[in-house]
Amino acid sequence: MPEAPAVGSSPDASPPSRPKVIYILGSHRIGSTVLGVALGNAEGVFFAGELHAWQSRRGLTSFGGEAAARFWGEVLDGVPEAEALFGGDTQRYVDRSSVLYRPQGWLKRRRLKPRYRRVARDLYSSIATAAGATHIVDSSHYPLRALELQAIEEIDLYMLFLVREPGAIVASRGPEGTGRLAQSALKTNAQLWVTYVLCTFVFLRHPRTHRMFVRHEDFRRDPEAVLRQILDRADCPSPVPDLDHLDTGVPLQGNRFLKRGETVAIRRSDKAETRPSALTYLMQLPWSIVFRRLQPAVMPERPATVPAQQAARG
Repeated sequence: MPEAPAVGSSPDASPPSRPKVIYILGSHRIGSTVLGVALGNAEGVFFAGELHAWQSRRGLTSFGGEAAARFWGEVLDGVPEAEALFGGDTQRYVDRSSVLYRPQGWLKRRRLKPRYRRVARDLYSSIATAAGATHIVDSSHYPLRALELQAIEEIDLYMLFLVREPGAIVASRGPEGTGRLAQSALKTNAQLWVTYVLCTFVFLRHPRTHRMFVRHEDFRRDPEAVLRQILDRADCPSPVPDLDHLDTGVPLQGNRFLKRGETVAIRRSDKAETRPSALTYLMQLPWSIVFRRLQPAVMPERPATVPAQQAARG
């Protein structure tokens, strides 16, 4: 075990025979690392980061120093078929949605899937044992990875579909305005469409009791209430952690802010994010309608001053 135990873990507790995996589904730049860190500070929960990169990184963490290296080294020891999948093939042919556009990769994907599932099964089990955790948060995003995880009977999978205002996502990929950048915005919006189609398919085929829809803006507005609901839905009775002092832990990979320090704080914020351009607004308008209908949805608490009838009308 690393000298610094995994944040949120319970070293004296025995890991479950079927680890509970909270998989954060969605596009990139949606705030999954911050949400993962917050969840990972709850007792019994370990934030593993973007585990899709485990094979391409050959089981080595991106950061965290010697403690993280020892932790992930112990995890690697518990995955007997690991080296057979080391390299970039699993991301290229199993995880990334772009494989759907490359028929020449479909046979390769089919051949990789059985071992991919066995390695994922052993990886989650090894993480749960090394961390002394009952729950593992995987922020890999990819819907095709989630599709494969749904076929693994040895894990108890909870699907968390996280979305963010599209204007903020497009802005994070670069400003809009010139012809070149406008093309980039068009490409980003098209990628969001593909991602949302696949995510919605994976989300709706998952058992209702093991799925939840979350908006990043709701998490920023009322992080305590959103975290409480996620933990409850994931069958985790642990209290909501202190959001003023969150340890970033030893995740495999995630947002670059993890490299800047060992603790972060989350504050409530009603500040509006970047307004979408006309292009982004029109292209993503159908999804704003779809997302309002996805259930069960995790919602922030309403102010106590709102009358019951008004609250019911929404």
